[in-house]
Amino acid sequence: MTIFQIVSCRGWSSDAYWAARVTVELERAGHEARLVCKRRSEARVIQRAKDAGVSHIETLTLASGLSPVADAVDVRRLMGWLPEAQVLHVHRSKEHWLAALANRLSSSPRPLVRTRHIVQPVRPHALNRWLYGRATNLTVTVTEAIRNQLVASGLAAADRVVALPGGVDAERFLPGPANVRNGGPKAALGLAPDVPLIGLVSGFRVMKGHQVAIEAVARLAAAGHRFHVVLIGQGPLGERVQSLVEAASLESRVSILGFVEDLPAIMSALDIALYPALESDGMSRVLFEYLAAGAPVVASRVGVVPEILEDGETALLVPAGEPERLADAIARLLKEAALRRRLGAAGVGLVRARFSGARLAEHLSALYLSLAVDPATTPA
Repeated sequence: MTIFQIVSCRGWSSDAYWAARVTVELERAGHEARLVCKRRSEARVIQRAKDAGVSHIETLTLASGLSPVADAVDVRRLMGWLPEAQVLHVHRSKEHWLAALANRLSSSPRPLVRTRHIVQPVRPHALNRWLYGRATNLTVTVTEAIRNQLVASGLAAADRVVALPGGVDAERFLPGPANVRNGGPKAALGLAPDVPLIGLVSGFRVMKGHQVAIEAVARLAAAGHRFHVVLIGQGPLGERVQSLVEAASLESRVSILGFVEDLPAIMSALDIALYPALESDGMSRVLFEYLAAGAPVVASRVGVVPEILEDGETALLVPAGEPERLADAIARLLKEAALRRRLGAAGVGLVRARFSGARLAEHLSALYLSLAVDPATTPA
């Protein structure tokens, strides 16, 4: 099949990552998958997609807001692609409307699939009811909660909305020594091999729960636990996070690493991985990367977490926003090496069985095949 994945992101967001990951996995499965990106996003999106393994990239203007001239050019180009496509798969509102209009105007309309990556509800006005209810053949969501939200709003019938979480690159994020080189991250940080390494990989934003994590770490330090924490990421609250670490006198216990090039290596070296989000962030990509890398996870019960993880079996789950409970769960893992090993292995098994990019491609391929039509037999 020939599938166009269209994403209008200006930067390397979860939407862009998901679209690129799916494109790569569909190509691995034998399909011709093309990623369509916003023009002039070469440094922020297109190069990252190429680095992720995408081999066939097209561009559209995908102008922000309503832009009649640019939108008309994009619609015309989409119409030119339709005869060779079996499926159009879109990821944001802009390309959703453009693809729907191209289908409406074309004599060769193709099945249209939309992925909803975020928890913000879609407004159920008349235009959106047409877009999701009539112009879209299938909506994919990254959590069951987002699926339920769409169905409850009446925008789409239940049998036309499916939740497909996950999609991590299980060939890149590997457990254990496969990703550890030259002594690994502990050696680079000047740590002894037996010092437990705790990691939080996330953009520095309020909803990610850094303040809760730092409060929990302060409790662990006061209790005399031996460990070191790495905070990996960037974002608008970077200076605030640094201030919180300094205010808690944790400079010797916490390293803020910013952007890390070889993320799989550091994830596979973590003795404990933290996901202290205060609310759902949609796809929760880093959670699946933790699991694939074999890092035992302590996670807040938000978003996709309670849908895919079982407390004490595949992770330790805690209420969001409660540093005491987070500290208790971390302390338990610091004390119980056997539990860390068991949870890490369970996470790897869960990803390989259900949430790898290959599994996502299998599910999508089946859905595409159920929708696709042969271009040669499409009526005018």
